[in-house]
Amino acid sequence: MTSRHIITNVLGQPIGFPMPNWKNPSPPSKEKMEGRFCRVERLNPQIHAAHLFESNAIDQSGSLWTYLPYGPFPTSDSYRGWIETVCNGSDPLFFAIISVDKNQAPGVASYMRIDTGVGSVEVGHINYSPLLQRTPAATEAMYLMMKRAFESGYRRYEWKCDALNAKSRSAAIRLGFTFEGVFRQASIYKGRSRDTAWYSIIDSEWPALDKAFLQWLEPANFDEMGKQRVRLTELTFPVL
Repeated sequence: MTSRHIITNVLGQPIGFPMPNWKNPSPPSKEKMEGRFCRVERLNPQIHAAHLFESNAIDQSGSLWTYLPYGPFPTSDSYRGWIETVCNGSDPLFFAIISVDKNQAPGVASYMRIDTGVGSVEVGHINYSPLLQRTPAATEAMYLMMKRAFESGYRRYEWKCDALNAKSRSAAIRLGFTFEGVFRQASIYKGRSRDTAWYSIIDSEWPALDKAFLQWLEPANFDEMGKQRVRLTELTFPVL
């Protein structure tokens, strides 16, 4: 990431850098995203709900839902009903994450808080079942969504989570997000207060992060057992 010189106006006051050629990006495309380990496609309750419910049910403790404002769902029908009611809009724009090897959906994520006026979009509603957690597909899905956002002209990509959600905060740093601070008592969900931790990636950081992800996803980075040789953090940390 290159440093910026301080710009001042005629009064000698520091101001933001000019953007004379700025063009608002379009809303994120609903087209599928193809990777080596996964594909990311528009969430469809008829196609994906049953397997998502089964995958989530592997977590019998219900810990998947602790930091989400909804769930857990007691039955497949209730989960499918939630998808049909909540997940068919354009913001949030929900996607199912499909494991290429099994052609099944073990997770979801969405674009949300889409602001084309300033070129900002958040990735959220991330829910990875035990079948997807800690797999190359889990990381590749985040890369594909990030890549689409920046290639579509967005200049800011956000990640927000409950400040007490240590796993989510660690994931954000691993993926190359920069910590921006905590908004105290920012919301209430499930009858409890939430402090929200904010993270972001901006467009000037994307080329270096894109290179880091591509290096990590190279087949040579995985041994015959599918284990990584170089950790993603080793590649993204220098960008932060």
